[in-house]
Formats: sequence, structure tokens, C-alpha cells
Amino acid sequence: MTVTTEEPGLQALSKPQFVALMAMLMAINAISIDIMLPGLQEIGASLGVADENTRQYIITAYLFGMGCAQLFFGPLSDRFGRKLPLLGGLGVYALCALAIVFVPSFAGLLALRFMQGIGAAATRVITISIVRDVYGGRMMAEVMSLVMMVFMIVPVIAPSVGQLIMIFAEWHMIFVVICAFAALVATLVALRLPETLAVEHRRPFTVASIVDAFRIVLTNRVSLCYSLAASFIFGSLFGFINSAQQILVGIYQLGHWFPLVFAGFAGMMAAASFTNSRLVKRYGMRRLSHGALIGFALASFAWAMASFFGMLPLWLFVLLYGAAMFQFGLIGPNFNAMAMEPLGHVAGTASSVLGFTQTIGGATIGALIGQAFDGTVTPLAIGFLTVSVIGLIFVLVAEKGRLFSPHNPSI
Repeated sequence: MTVTTEEPGLQALSKPQFVALMAMLMAINAISIDIMLPGLQEIGASLGVADENTRQYIITAYLFGMGCAQLFFGPLSDRFGRKLPLLGGLGVYALCALAIVFVPSFAGLLALRFMQGIGAAATRVITISIVRDVYGGRMMAEVMSLVMMVFMIVPVIAPSVGQLIMIFAEWHMIFVVICAFAALVATLVALRLPETLAVEHRRPFTVASIVDAFRIVLTNRVSLCYSLAASFIFGSLFGFINSAQQILVGIYQLGHWFPLVFAGFAGMMAAASFTNSRLVKRYGMRRLSHGALIGFALASFAWAMASFFGMLPLWLFVLLYGAAMFQFGLIGPNFNAMAMEPLGHVAGTASSVLGFTQTIGGATIGALIGQAFDGTVTPLAIGFLTVSVIGLIFVLVAEKGRLFSPHNPSI
């Protein structure tokens, strides 16, 4: 596959280049969260925040900003194309990162993080829209798996980068690095990414058109239910991210080893995404993701039951949490692809509605799980089990009670 363009001077992208650029756009959000995890304690201390759970709002504020703004960027990209709104969002994101370097208060930091999330919404919505413009069905699931595989390398590297920054500088430098990365990605988008939405496929930017597109998305049972299921599953990941520093450093006393263990978990999800990209064309999205969802629930159940008998040793926590997150790597790309599959004609708006649902829903659920932290891993384990059961219910509604067997053999 080669991504062609109507714009003179832009070279076509090969499939590996396309996947790499989409992964870099998606990585914007991972970097915004993971690189600062080692510095949360120092950020809180610098800005007068003593409570550990309150520091989690640095992540939550960003996620809420990103979630809300997705409703705006989807219809905008359906009207004006993908590239211009994407560059605008990257600009807002980079400027907010730079402004945080000079922020004088925790409230100001949260406000700028919310604004930074608004800019980042463009990368979440428009990246998926671009992939849907170019691919459909199992091919989209394969490409999304490859994007997620590369994207998952970021949590492997980012905490270590954040830790390195904290050794040689202080927390403000983290946001300088974030700003620099956004500028690099924006440059690549401006120079190499072709416009993937043809003029004849663009929708008018009117209230009636937007409402009609939203109606199409919200009345599609399969798309809506898979999006809601993904929201709950993503909530478990956000719940862990919110409390990762408290668990791995506070409970298990890993200190400077925290980024390495965190990277190991991200590596499991990356390996799962790669596995999915190799298997999805042969076995289909439903067989892989439904089996993974059941595996996620079983691993979470074992983890929750074990936690009731006392503090888990580190090796058992790593084993049970890692087992759950490997399944997560098989669930995410397939659920997103199945949610988007029926909505290619309104891909931008569809991506925004589904992204809003997943981000706001996931952030809210993740915040609830994170705020339940009580010095043990039990609330996190119960949270994982709960979201897996609710996610399974939504999948059953989407499939009218039938698992594993696709309604359309091509997907």
C-alpha cells in the first residue's frame, strides 16, 4: 500500500512509513502521561500538593480535556480534511506544554493540562480517521495493531526518559521534551502526510449535518456497544496509570527500578498487539478479542481473589497484572476497528464520538479506581474485574448474545 496525495511536493508514504507516522501521532498521548510518572511526587511537592491521590489529577485533567475536544475535531476534520485540524491541535498541544514550564500554581498546571488535552484530541480522533480513510475491515485491525505495537514502545521508554530527566534536571524539563516531540511530529505531518479525505467525501460543517452524523453513530448498536465496552476496559488501564507510582514505588519500594517494571508491562501489551496483527486476518477480530476479554476477566478474578489473602508478593502481582494486560493488547485494536467498521462514511465524526466516549468514560472510571487506592492492590484488582464483566455485557448486547462468530465473515 502506498498513501498517495493530491498535494504537489509531498512524497507518497509506504505502509511502514504510514504506520510509523500514525504511531507517532498516537504516541503524543502516551508521552503526555507516562513520561511524567516518575516526577509526580516532585511536581506535587514543588506546587504545594501533599496528598498522593490529588497528584493523580495531573493525568485526569489532561484526559478530560482530550475527551471533551474530540467531539469538536471529528466534524471539523470531516469538513476541512484531516491535515489542517491535525496541525492546529498539535500547535495548541505544544504551546501548552511550553507554558507549563512557567506555571506558578497547581491550579494553573491543571488548567494548562486540560488545554493540552484539547490539542491532543486532534491526534486521537484524526489518526483513527486517517487509518479508516485508507483501510477497512480486518486490514484496518491489522494496521491498528501495528500502530498500537509501535505506540506501546512509548510506555517502555517514556518513564525511563522521565527518570533520566529527573536525575539531571527538574520536572519542568519534562514539558520542554514534550513540546520538542510535538514540534517534531508536526513537522513530519506538514512535510510528509498527504490529505486522505477527498474533497467529494467531505461533509458540510452545519448543525444539521453534525447532528445527523451523530445520530448515525449513536444509533448503530455494534459501534456504540463496542465503544462502551472499550471505555470500561480502557478505564482499567487509566486506573493503573493513576496509581502506578503509588503501587510500584510506594508499596513495592522499587525506587529507580519503577520505569523498568512499568516498561515490562507496556512491552507485554506491545507483544500482544503484534500478535494480533499477525493473527487477525486468519482468525478475525471477534474470535481474538472475545477470547481475550474472557481471559482478561479470568486473570482479574484470580488477581482479586489472591489480593484478599494479604499483600501480594511482587512476582505474583507482576504475573497476574501482566496476564490481564496482555489480553488488553488483543482487545483494544479489535474493539476500535469493529466500532469504526460500519461508519466509514462519517469516519471523522464517528471517531470523535467514539473517542469521546472512550476517553471521558475511561478517564472517569480510571479516576474512580485510582482514587480508591488504599495502600493495597485490592481496589485496583476489583476495578479490573468489574470493568471486564461490564465490558462483556456490552459485547453480548452488540452481538445479540453470540460470541466469537462474526455477522459478516469479512470482519
